[in-house]
Amino acid sequence: MAKRVGVIDIGSNSVRMVVYEKTSRFSFHILHECKSSVRLSQDSYENDGLLQDIPMQRAIDALENFLSIIKSFKVRKTLCVATSALRDAPNKKDFLQKVKNRLDLKIKIIDGERESYLGAVACANLLPKQENALSLDIGGGSTEFSLINDKNISHNISLKLGTVRIKELYFDKDDIDGAKRYIDSELMKLDNISPTSLVGIGGTFRAVSAAIMVSNNYPFEKLQAYEPSYNDFSDYLKQILDSNEDELKKLYIKNSRFDIIKPGALILSRILKKFDIKKLITSGVGVREGVYLTDLLRNSKDKFPQNYNVSVRHILDLHVDNTAYANQLSKLAKEIFDLTHEFLEIDVKYRYELGVVAKLFTSGSNMHFYSQHKHNYHLLQNALEYGFTHSQTMLITTLSRYANRKNPSALHVEKYSELLPDIKVLNRLNYILSLSISLLRHRPRNIDFDITFEENILAIKSKNKLYLAKESVKKLDTLSGLDINFIN
Repeated sequence: MAKRVGVIDIGSNSVRMVVYEKTSRFSFHILHECKSSVRLSQDSYENDGLLQDIPMQRAIDALENFLSIIKSFKVRKTLCVATSALRDAPNKKDFLQKVKNRLDLKIKIIDGERESYLGAVACANLLPKQENALSLDIGGGSTEFSLINDKNISHNISLKLGTVRIKELYFDKDDIDGAKRYIDSELMKLDNISPTSLVGIGGTFRAVSAAIMVSNNYPFEKLQAYEPSYNDFSDYLKQILDSNEDELKKLYIKNSRFDIIKPGALILSRILKKFDIKKLITSGVGVREGVYLTDLLRNSKDKFPQNYNVSVRHILDLHVDNTAYANQLSKLAKEIFDLTHEFLEIDVKYRYELGVVAKLFTSGSNMHFYSQHKHNYHLLQNALEYGFTHSQTMLITTLSRYANRKNPSALHVEKYSELLPDIKVLNRLNYILSLSISLLRHRPRNIDFDITFEENILAIKSKNKLYLAKESVKKLDTLSGLDINFIN
């Protein structure tokens, strides 16, 4: 596979372009992303599905600029797919020919089942693990569904439900009851599945989630993996449907979505009414990531290896020079955790996050050694994009900021209280990580000491004097009830 790949996704509402770069076998990151709301399907549903000249020209102009951007990054491979707007259009060949003549771009029109599968591949691989989750991608012309259990995907279904389609056929004619009947009749095709979670991919779901984050003063500005409460989400949909434009602004809905947010909200509200949903999760990834992943993972059944996290690997590839030390620190932190977590009353579930932050602890020093902690915090908060819940990300970044210094500040803990564990647990995890860093202060080629734990004493036994380790441990805030004993 080429090191740099461009992906273009031509939808009914928007055309999106992403440039990806591989950093190792399965690891990648985004070099550039761009979106244009060309509304390719505008006025088509009132005209027997025919694409109109002005929207087609907008799309071609956007594609021309996208290809210019892709060329600037010296991309070797470009993958371009088109969804509902083109597959439903009787005059799609005219559009394809215009694009070929002007841009020499090959567009692959994918069917609805493939579109739903691609979105689900992105969610299954790049979101935290999901069980019995229905992925939902509301586009302009269609809505795609897939059932996700861990990384297994089934029931790929595409329905003729879309924001632009419902707007033009029903909302523009003030036929809301007709829209409800039509939506419900389409949703009957999902009667054979009973999901307990809903993963929202499309622009409407993301727009509602983003608005709820703002209205609730949510402390973490990341849409990927955000989990709005069911009641908040359901109530917000009702408010949107009952609001005029001035009221939509107060609900933090962007002006560009005013004309299609209500059709999208109606579709979402009917879906929530149909299923007994216990959990909502917002996906920042979708078809374009699915296109890239099915190319990247084509020899791995479209799945990352077990226990593989692409964001962790990406940070290691680009920001950690000494991976041997990173692995040592992670191993040691988990060893101390295994010995002490019951005594310290720390849930075993936090072992994973502790191992991750230990492995990535030196990433910030690659930017500036003396402000390593600050860079750790900001880098990990943003670059841990895939595979983590917000609570996991905030715990990892908090530990990376405060480890080997002081316990997390009261202001920090208060700000992120809904995402962080109990302060006692947080401080004890911070101590384990800080102790691990101190014990490896001399950076041995291999760990040159053994650790045992009996009653309340953690004994470090070594043939070496571990002078720097002893000195460093003395500077740590003590942990009540736990004693450290060096044995030579």
